[in-house]
Amino acid sequence: MRIIHAKDYADMSRKAANIISAQVILKPDCVLGLATGSTPIGAYEQLIKWYEKGDVDFAEVSTYNLDEYRGLGHDDPQSYHYFMNKNFFHGINIDLANTHVPDGANPDADAACAEYDRMVEAAGYPDLQLLGIGNNGHIGFNEPDSVFSKGTHCVDLTESTIQANSRLFESIDDVPRQAYTMGVQTIMRARSILVVANGPKKAQAVYDMCFGPVTPACPASILQLHTNCTVVADEEALALCH
Repeated sequence: MRIIHAKDYADMSRKAANIISAQVILKPDCVLGLATGSTPIGAYEQLIKWYEKGDVDFAEVSTYNLDEYRGLGHDDPQSYHYFMNKNFFHGINIDLANTHVPDGANPDADAACAEYDRMVEAAGYPDLQLLGIGNNGHIGFNEPDSVFSKGTHCVDLTESTIQANSRLFESIDDVPRQAYTMGVQTIMRARSILVVANGPKKAQAVYDMCFGPVTPACPASILQLHTNCTVVADEEALALCH
């Protein structure tokens, strides 16, 4: 596990975007695993700027997002499908037919998750998987548990995750209570993993991910066992790692 120190959020975003753009330049038809949330937005904005300058070309790239709220259709402004279009895909030249997000509108959780696993496997798994990390150490929506999850599955979101995500909704009552998420085993199949983290609220989770015991109580800790994992985090998120 490589740890790259960034001065602040903007520096973290640039460094992460550098790693993602290098992957695309080296393998123009690569498969990217992508994340939502506020942390990666800066990296997406930087990649859009580089695309506009002609420095990186996404025409052959395909993407698979980690997760989606259960019960939200693609056009729902709170869906992750909508988030990705707004914050990234509409700013670059990617073929939207090559972008994939779990089907939150499918009420049949088993069918929706099995279909997404089939698609990710058929794509050969990501060349690079981008991850954020939750305050409780979750990756994707894989919450602290007694076991590491395997394939895509339906999860009940914890109160801490619902609280953290409520800032994006008009009311906490509007936050979905379940989500479809790639499993930890699926995430670990990626050939390289890039974790981004910023701010003091992530400091304990980042420390546990990098230096704590490998335990499903901190799902991100399993990344210690990945052969090609890079963490880019700002000074506040790395405060406990010195």
